[in-house]
Amino acid sequence: MGSPAFEPSTGNTVPALLRRRAAAQPSDEAVVQGAVRWTYADLLAHVRTAAGAFLRLGVRPGDRVAIWAPNSERWVAASLALQYVGVTVVPVNTRYKGDEARELIARTDAVGLLTESGFLGLDYAGMLDRDHHPLPALRTLVELGDAPTPGATRWSELMSQGDAAACADADRLADEVGPDTVSAIIFTSGTTGRPKGAMLGQGQLLTVFGAYAAGLGVGPGDRALAANPFFHTFGYAAGILTCLIAGATLYPMAAFDPAQVLDVIESERLTWLPGPPTIYPMLMDSPARRGRDTSSLRLAVTGASVVPGELIRRMRSDLGFREVLTAYGLTESSGAVTMCSLSDPDDKVEQTSGRPLPGVHVAIRDVDGRALPAGESGEVCVHGPNVMLGYLDDPASTDEAIDARGWLRTGDVGFLDADGYLHITDRIKDMFIVGGFNAYPAEIERILTQHPAVSQAAVIGVPDPRLGEVGRAYVIPRLDAALSAEELIAWAREQMANYKVPREVVITDDLPRNGAGKISKLDLKRR
Repeated sequence: MGSPAFEPSTGNTVPALLRRRAAAQPSDEAVVQGAVRWTYADLLAHVRTAAGAFLRLGVRPGDRVAIWAPNSERWVAASLALQYVGVTVVPVNTRYKGDEARELIARTDAVGLLTESGFLGLDYAGMLDRDHHPLPALRTLVELGDAPTPGATRWSELMSQGDAAACADADRLADEVGPDTVSAIIFTSGTTGRPKGAMLGQGQLLTVFGAYAAGLGVGPGDRALAANPFFHTFGYAAGILTCLIAGATLYPMAAFDPAQVLDVIESERLTWLPGPPTIYPMLMDSPARRGRDTSSLRLAVTGASVVPGELIRRMRSDLGFREVLTAYGLTESSGAVTMCSLSDPDDKVEQTSGRPLPGVHVAIRDVDGRALPAGESGEVCVHGPNVMLGYLDDPASTDEAIDARGWLRTGDVGFLDADGYLHITDRIKDMFIVGGFNAYPAEIERILTQHPAVSQAAVIGVPDPRLGEVGRAYVIPRLDAALSAEELIAWAREQMANYKVPREVVITDDLPRNGAGKISKLDLKRR
């Protein structure tokens, strides 16, 4: 299924979009974090200055620069500055340790690294241990925070090098940036093996997220939380770039903390709160929610897994969202494939991930690559301007993921209904087999969260001597709710086929999460 091609009105390069937005909304706030309140004119000035300073440090168009730091206004300015002069950004997961980050920096031949020591109590630059593990291509180290980092240029020192002549050089190079310039190399999470770097172009990201912003109905006056980490497409593209396209205000947050989020919602009157499904129960079940005013919230955008209808109903009743939209995407698809629309009925929002974005096509294929009709489940395959340029230096994996006709194999299981809406049922690799029956964790989780005492659920397959594998559920109860494992198992037997019923239920107050806020099934399996 597909839609007519989308022609973005905002231009197809980051520097062109930045200039246009600053000219149209010079005094509107672009980025707010704490005491920092940058207008769009301020943002452009910071970007030009930083871009000129990077040039003074020897960074050149086509180079790659890694950013290993939490969300901040400086992350925003630095990443846009690099793109302004045609440099590729390499976001690094802030949960990574030294060996993991060093591998990504080495594989991309990054000439620069921007970091913020002290976040999560970590010394990022120190963890690289460059004395014993040299990184020959790495010439420039910049400290985005205020901690002293040996051998690093402080942010204030960097900005002092962006004089008028350097800004003029940056402007000249900005004019040469094209839509095919690689905007970012974003690495997959690596939960199923070695992380792979998806190369995404400036033009394709702005085209895809121009359509995304239009579908959300966001624009000047909207105020969006950016707690989704910028090393993930949900933070980088659906956050930074989408706010820039829409002319909205972005509120970066280093880490998701329910009490802090509720503070910002109330004090700044946020209207738009994107995030994975896990963040909304954390807000609703937080003791800090009592007495909070969340009436400014208009729009929630979620996805990343199956979203239970009960969760959406609670988001409306407990947090006051007037519009809740679901969407679906993955790193290799620039982070977006389908989304619901503001005019969709509740059942479509609650049960589907929407329809393909303009210009994007979705097909459901069986194991032999044959297209399946509406209603039949198979692998979700995607074609369109959102499909990545390829994996960095990995033609074999690229060919495995993208066929000769340009179709991307997502590894997700789902089906298209008669109206063309996509239903995601699970990840192929998450599926487990109970006595010969395929069991999909996301389907079981969706049912479990319909129990009135269940806030969140995560299901994995565990070995069983008789059936091969059976389900084990990890469950977080709702605030002040009483729940027992035996009660939930008995309830589940009334709600689903026997092979789907978890044989074990673990009641817990927390679940392991990766840096993108998703529940980490790998860590659950290690337990």
